[in-house]
Amino acid sequence: MRIVIYGAGGIGGGIGARLALAGLDVVLICRGEHLAAIKANGLLLKAPEGEVRVPIAAVGHPREVAWRDGDVVMLTMKTQDTEPALRELEQCAGTGVPVFCAQNGVENERLASRRFENVYATLVAMPATFLVPGEVIASAAPLSGCLHSGRYPGGSDAIATEVCAALAGSHFHAEPSTDAMALKYRKLILNLGNGVEVIVGRSAWAAGGELGEFVEHVRQEAVACYEAAGIAAVSPADYVSRVTSHYRAQDVGGEARSASSTLQSVLRGHQTTEVDYLNGEIELIGRLHGVPTPYNSVVREVATRMAATRAQPGSVSLEELRAMVARKVS
Repeated sequence: MRIVIYGAGGIGGGIGARLALAGLDVVLICRGEHLAAIKANGLLLKAPEGEVRVPIAAVGHPREVAWRDGDVVMLTMKTQDTEPALRELEQCAGTGVPVFCAQNGVENERLASRRFENVYATLVAMPATFLVPGEVIASAAPLSGCLHSGRYPGGSDAIATEVCAALAGSHFHAEPSTDAMALKYRKLILNLGNGVEVIVGRSAWAAGGELGEFVEHVRQEAVACYEAAGIAAVSPADYVSRVTSHYRAQDVGGEARSASSTLQSVLRGHQTTEVDYLNGEIELIGRLHGVPTPYNSVVREVATRMAATRAQPGSVSLEELRAMVARKVS
């Protein structure tokens, strides 16, 4: 089995580096200065146990891969980039290649299933940072994170088992899971704070005070939407037991991870974000099932506008956000 990681930034680069260090056959697909740096010097992986430069194959497009039987693709780009990537992948690899959606949100599996015969949902719970070309920080220990996978929309099979075994032997907690989408729907609730981070410019993951209260409103809207739509998500306790109890974010080089992957993209200059598929997913479910979602709507609108105009994260205050929500409710 060879694993082709498509969109190898922080998550994909970190997964690829760990797999390569464990002796697995890996190819990264990435672009720009990041690709050039990896080709020139390998991928520098920084982790709590130290740093290592990993020699690893990297190309800029699926057409540069000599596709063969036994290849598996792991998508790790942001959702807004998934559709064109899938189109390119189909043209180069055909529709039979197994596709693992190791991405936040729940839209990627739907997009992939329009084109590919074997689609897998992969929960991604992996603290990682990518701000410097050719360098990835994997900041969790004792494992780098959790990557449970199963067939989409449900079930498991031998391919999921083989991929999970490869990941489990590469510094991850990874189990074949028949309910991978229920895990991803729970993770989606947690990721709803990413858009808030783009706006306020600081971590919202486990924030307290007024910021924590605002994020809790955002997440409770999602819970109400799930209930109205009959969407199954694993319980918070189950998520802790199966996912977050297996790793802890650590300082690397004396620095803590300071931003979600969404905010990292904005800090790298990207003008699109995945909030349309995080908070926007909750908006969509709410509209389909008659559940108001003013908090998620405001977060999506403001974060999208700020990224598009290159506004500085933190230039809109929490007080201003609350006022926008109040106007939407009135």
